[in-house]
Amino acid sequence: MDSLELPKRIFTLGEESFPIKSIAYHTDDSKLFSAVRDALHNDEYEELKESRLRVFLKFKEMDFGWASRLVHYMLCFQLNIKKKYELWSLVGADPVKFSLIEFEQLTGLNCEYIEHLENPRCEVTNEMASFWERIGVSVDDGPSSEQIIRALKRCQEWSRDDRMRLGYLAIFSGFIEGRKYSSATRTSLARLVMDLERFENYPWGEWLLRC
Repeated sequence: MDSLELPKRIFTLGEESFPIKSIAYHTDDSKLFSAVRDALHNDEYEELKESRLRVFLKFKEMDFGWASRLVHYMLCFQLNIKKKYELWSLVGADPVKFSLIEFEQLTGLNCEYIEHLENPRCEVTNEMASFWERIGVSVDDGPSSEQIIRALKRCQEWSRDDRMRLGYLAIFSGFIEGRKYSSATRTSLARLVMDLERFENYPWGEWLLRC
């Protein structure tokens, strides 16, 4: 049987790009994770661990950083294909596919396609303005990890929903966006946390691979 003719590699053998920074450069904030664990009641933390975003907490608890060498290998040996959001890499002489389907199966994150993914519509309500004020953030901004940590340290008398919102915002800031400690998160996406079910089931898998 004749061997399958494959597309050319993006990088010539021996001329692969060298990784300057870890892919997870800003996604290992131990202060943020500890603050979430200390602030939430046991049942609230367990609910967070059973949510669709549980993969981030489980990776952190297992001290399981991103497998940078494997990711670097996949990127260096990827084939030049035209399909969007689909990556093919050579493992030996065999092509291996990694797409939204595999990503969703591995992470449990929602990878459904929706319009306006990066800028969802979310009405600014009085409840939202009040919550943002309690965090210490302008309603026009998204909270940073630094601001979320400060809020987590004084949220014991807040409502259960507001503590859960802080937990989800911590995942969003520290893992999904992976912003610097003091950098604001994207406002339109952070605002989704006012509807906990919508935030949990948002297509974060699609967003992560697209952005």
